[in-house]
Amino acid sequence: MKSNMPPFLKSYGFSILLIFSILIGASVGIILKKDAAMFKPLGDIFLNLLFTVIVPLVFFSIASTVASMTNLKRLGKILSVMILIFVITGIIASAVMIAAVIFYPPASGINMPMPAAADIQQITAGDQIVRAFSVPDFPDILSKTNMLALIIFSILVGLATSAVGDKGKAFAGFLSSANTVMMKLISFIMYYAPIGLCAYFAYLVGLFGPELLGSYARAMAVYYPIAILYFFIAFTLYAFLAGRLAGVGKFWSNIILPSVTALATGSSMATIPANLQAAEKIGVPKDIREVVIPIGATTHMEGSCLAAVLKIAFLFGIFQMPFTGIDTILTALGIALLTGVVVSGIPGGGTIGELLILSLYGFPPEAFPLITMIGTLVDAPATMVNAVGDNVSSMMVARVLGGKEWMEKLGD
Repeated sequence: MKSNMPPFLKSYGFSILLIFSILIGASVGIILKKDAAMFKPLGDIFLNLLFTVIVPLVFFSIASTVASMTNLKRLGKILSVMILIFVITGIIASAVMIAAVIFYPPASGINMPMPAAADIQQITAGDQIVRAFSVPDFPDILSKTNMLALIIFSILVGLATSAVGDKGKAFAGFLSSANTVMMKLISFIMYYAPIGLCAYFAYLVGLFGPELLGSYARAMAVYYPIAILYFFIAFTLYAFLAGRLAGVGKFWSNIILPSVTALATGSSMATIPANLQAAEKIGVPKDIREVVIPIGATTHMEGSCLAAVLKIAFLFGIFQMPFTGIDTILTALGIALLTGVVVSGIPGGGTIGELLILSLYGFPPEAFPLITMIGTLVDAPATMVNAVGDNVSSMMVARVLGGKEWMEKLGD
């Protein structure tokens, strides 16, 4: 039986349900105050389920994806330029938000005596790099506290599987099958999310008061203006670099449909057809647009880079930690880049990015629901920035590979 649910509700229905459940939980917390702590076990169950499944999910999703990559030789030049542009635009987006949160801290003045974050400043830069990228023993890789090392190990397993060819087909099939099972398991767990988050926010607001809700309003006051400014200013600049004034004109005259599609569906993947059509009208060559836009829909998320920095700064404010120092800022830049350009291509990448934030900065598990809410609140504008960024990136790839006159050559 076909569902008659409106497209908007199909795309955003679950996010709306999560927001309502969190608001209900917050209302219960305001009413019951400290007595709302009775609901904390229901929230802990949700967190424990997520933390339990995240390690096998990350391993199987990344390893199976990399193992399936076999025929990229012909596309080497396009892919190398594309990756470079994805990384550069991701760094720019992250740096913009870093400047914004330093100027206007998203959780300033909030005092929440939660468990203290680990003091990472006592760890030398060399030790921090070693601990982030590797572990001394195999059992240590099977832990949510070593997420980056797990990601690297998963990539290496996928590459090894692909490299052995036919002998690795059975193992590649196992990785793919296990990934499918893990994704289904995540979908089961997410059915419990409205209850778990409702319970946890009842506990948090009851214990720490309504100032927590005020901090979210402050965080949104940072994200929405920055995302809108980035959308108009940065994308105009990128289009100009790609095709000068003609490129700017063609970009903005054809990008409305992808922008609206991204907002309405909440999905970069769902925006691919509109993005491809717009890129064709702009004049991006077929081989470039049909590689960059589909891959970008899963591995290029400037809106997610903006959100990652906001989440980090938000937690620093909540835990009364200064968001200063070159180590802190460079780590934030690195995590944002991983979240928006690498981890974004993994199913559940937003969750993995949030766990990376907790892992590398040493925040306690109780911090996880706090930044999950931010991800939900910024989803619509972040998706629009993500999707439209793929389009303008395809223009820049065409500029690098086709030279300054690439748009004129199309008419020849």
